This record gives sequence, structure tokens and C-alpha cells, in this order.
Amino acid sequence: MRLKIQYNVIVGMLALLGSIASAQDSQTVKPRVVTTIKPLAIIAKSALGDSAVVEYLQSNNQSAHDLSLPVSALKKLDRADLVLWIGEDFEARVAKTLNRIPASRRITVLDLPLLASHTETVHHDHLGADPHVWLNPHNANVIAKAIQNKLGRPSSNIITDRQIADAAAQLLPFAKQHYLTHHDAFGHFVSAFNLSPGMSIRDASGGQQGAKTQYLLRKTASKNNARCIFVEPQYADKDASVLAQQLQLPLKPLDPQGFDQPLTAVGYPAFLNGLVVQFKACFD
Repeated sequence: MRLKIQYNVIVGMLALLGSIASAQDSQTVKPRVVTTIKPLAIIAKSALGDSAVVEYLQSNNQSAHDLSLPVSALKKLDRADLVLWIGEDFEARVAKTLNRIPASRRITVLDLPLLASHTETVHHDHLGADPHVWLNPHNANVIAKAIQNKLGRPSSNIITDRQIADAAAQLLPFAKQHYLTHHDAFGHFVSAFNLSPGMSIRDASGGQQGAKTQYLLRKTASKNNARCIFVEPQYADKDASVLAQQLQLPLKPLDPQGFDQPLTAVGYPAFLNGLVVQFKACFD
């Protein structure tokens, strides 16, 4: 009889310990956040830190405009607790699939309120709105808070006013300098820091422009004493190289996607600082 009682006590204790362990495991399961492009992953990781698993679908040599969804990407989307994308005019190739994801599991960045607006030099289809919104640090904070709110986390900024002011102070001496960009992607960065807008070799979607536009570009660049041509790792730079030779200008990297930036809790301030350093290098 005593052995039976002891056996029942041991079984009960093991069951209790098992239920406690199970509850602890359920509490430590991290939500999985999947973004279409690397910059949104940088923002998501900065917003959530180690409390979530953050992945992105874009490959390192792929423009956001050319994003596609292989089977591996579809599997990531299927198991995600939250999916972030810019919007259907920016990522048109994947819009049909992403629009099927329930709104409870999806954030469409261009639909967020309070985003600072900017109109591209060469208009996107999205009513002329520049979709590269992550290049404005104030927008990055808006996106971060939307992620935190969606997952029930406390709302906080991922970059401080002091850090933004420090970036602005570094850029101030170059505010009136002229330059060319390979792709019309930097309007939000230029607007946030009151910089002179660059002239773009390609249009907002990365497409090549016509001969007349190219002629006017060369003429204006010479007249304004442009200092360099910024190129991006996501695009082949043959056309930029030809123009650089014609104008005798150096090619300088300026990466709006942040492909060399690790995903960390302080990733976005580091990403912005990287952009500042790259921009300043044009005028050294």
C-alpha cells in the first residue's frame, strides 16, 4: 500500500514538472517575423531585439523591385507570425501572394499613418510617392512601433533624436554639393537631412532612361560640378561606369539596402551611420 502511494506521488510530481516545463517552453517560443527586403528586417530586429526571429526574403544581389518567391520563401511566409512588406506598387511581383496573408499577420508599410512623405524625381506608380521610406529615420521609428504594437510589445524608438541630429551635423557641410545616383532611391534620405537632390541615371524602378534624358543628365552634371556617381550593389553598374568615364567622375558605393549590415538590436542606427559615411566619401 505504501509503495503504491509513493508511486502515485512520484507520477504526480513528474506530471507537474512536465506541465511546468511545457508552459515555460511555450513562453520562450519566439515569434517569427519575415520581411520582403533587408531594410525592413534591419528595422524589425532593431525593434524586437532577441525576443523574435527575424528573416528576410531578398537575396544580396537582388533589387527589391525584382523580388520573387521560390518555394523556400513561401515556406517562410507560411510559418511567419508577422510579415512586413512595402506595398504592391514597390513589390509588384509578389503582391498577389502577400495580399492573401491575413491583415492580422501582415504590415503593409505604405499604408501606415504618420510616414513622412516624399515625391520622387521620377515618379513611381504609387501616386508619385517615394516607397524607399526606410531611408528617413523618422519613418523607421514609425515602422518599428507598428511592429511592436502588432506583436503586443512596448512601443519605443529604434533611433533617438540625438542620433538623428548627429547624422544631420555630419552631413551639413555637404548639403549643397551635387552628385549623381544610379537609381532614384534616395529622396527620403535627402529630404530628412536637407541635402541637394541627386540626378539619377536610372528611373525609380531601376529602369534605364532614354537617350535624351541621358544627354540632359550629362549636361546638368557638368554644369553643376557633380562630384561623384553613387552606385548600388543590387544593380549592374556598366551604364554608370560609362558615364563616369565621360564625365571623369569617381564611382562611389551608396547602399540603400544595407546588405553588409548585420541584424542586431542596434542595426538601424548603424545602417544610417553607414549611409552617412558612404555619402560623405563622395566629397573627400
